[in-house]
This record gives sequence, C-alpha cells and structure tokens, in this order.
Amino acid sequence: MKKIAAILLTMIIIGILLIGVQELPKFGEANNPANNYVMEKYIQDGVKDTGALNIVTGIILDYRAFDTFAEATVLFTGAIVVLVVLKKEE
Repeated sequence: MKKIAAILLTMIIIGILLIGVQELPKFGEANNPANNYVMEKYIQDGVKDTGALNIVTGIILDYRAFDTFAEATVLFTGAIVVLVVLKKEE
C-alpha cells in the first residue's frame, strides 16, 4: 500500500512540475524576465553603486549580500548537522 501511495504521490508531483514548466517563457527571448531592467541597472550602475571593479563581486557582495548570507547560513547549518549526526560516541 505504501509503494502505491508513493508512486501516486510522485506522479502527481511530476504532473504539477510539468504543468509549471509549460508556463515558462521561451529560452532566449528578449522580453524574458531574466532580460529585464535589473540586469541593465547592474551593468550600468554597478561600479558606481558598489565601488567594486568586478561586477560579479559587486552583485554578490553588495546587491545580493543578504541572500548570500542566508545561503551561507544554510550551508554551515547543514555542515554542523552532518558533523553532529556522524559524531562518534565516546
């Protein structure tokens, strides 16, 4: 019974994901959300706003600093959990 429920749930999730993929914009079109005004702002004002000479560094450490901090927190928390789980009992 559990295998049937797992298979059914997996098929439902796959169906939902496939429906979502169909709604994505076509790859490479100029009006896609990835090609909007934010990219232009980063390129035009990145050096002036951040003071970083490398645009990638400016985006990661200034524009997206909070997001980068949250990602680092998740990674370090995961590493700590792995160490605690794998710790040998003495």
